[in-house]
Amino acid sequence: MSDKRNKILIIDDDSRNIFALKAVLTAKKYSCIAANSAAEGFDIILQNKDIGVVLLDMMMPEMDGYEALAKMKNDSALKSIPVIAVTAQAMLGDRERCLNAGAVGYVSKPVNIDELVNLLNHYL
Repeated sequence: MSDKRNKILIIDDDSRNIFALKAVLTAKKYSCIAANSAAEGFDIILQNKDIGVVLLDMMMPEMDGYEALAKMKNDSALKSIPVIAVTAQAMLGDRERCLNAGAVGYVSKPVNIDELVNLLNHYL
């Protein structure tokens, strides 16, 4: 992970999810920061040029993950950052919906850490 853009931004409105993901990923030597909303996440991205991947909760109040993905894809400063959807939505078609919205990967909750790490290693 010597790449300049090696930090993971976790965007989730549930602090317990942030805590759990940060704990596991930090133990695996990833550098993580977090935001409790998409708007806060966008501010963090603009202030931190080393964000390599965004882990985005798809079900949040105010701006959900689908709206956030659409905004990122239309913003030149944000569109090149890979987004992995991390969501409790695990019904038939949810994975495809996330990928069609612009996510590069999809992980359902509860998170399979090995699956997530494989995705992260591909994009970091």
